[in-house]
Formats: sequence, structure tokens, C-alpha cells
Amino acid sequence: MILVNTDYIAGKELEMLGLVKGSTIQTKHLGKDIGAAFKTLVGGELTSYNEMMNEARALATKRMVEEAETLGADAVVNIRYASASVMAGAAEVMAYGTAVKFK
Repeated sequence: MILVNTDYIAGKELEMLGLVKGSTIQTKHLGKDIGAAFKTLVGGELTSYNEMMNEARALATKRMVEEAETLGADAVVNIRYASASVMAGAAEVMAYGTAVKFK
């Protein structure tokens, strides 16, 4: 499966199959939340939340690819990511794009 954030793939003629998406809502456990709260006092990177968001993007991408595969897609073009906080310490990540088949 080819994944790109452009609306084309060089040298390929594309047939659009439709919008595909994948999403997840992730959170860290209370211990990580408390540690992050202390970190806000001194500053610096919140590595546990960085890891959480990386995991969430990977899972959302995987789910988007699975949806594209059910349509018989060869690739997903114009991929975008969106995220939103749903509550303190929890975030939703969505990956979406256009599933395409090579002509």
C-alpha cells in the first residue's frame, strides 16, 4: 500500500475509490498524568504524551489502510491527520485520505 500526502503518484493514473479514515482515542495512565503535571512546573518535553500521540497516529493510519484495503485500493493519496483533546490527558487522532486504484 502506497501512502502519500500529495494528490498524485508520479507515473500513475489513478481511479478514485473514495474517502477512507481511521481514528483512535488514546490516554495515559494516572501515574503518567501526575508525572506530566509536575513536568509543567519545570518545563520540557512530555515524552509520555509524545509516545502516546505517536502510537495513536500509527494506529489511526493502520485503521485507515485497513479500510482502504477493503475497497481494493492500491494507495491512499492526500493523507491528512487531525487531533483533538477529548478530556484531560486523552486525545483523538484521525487519519484520512482518498483511496485510489491504479489504472
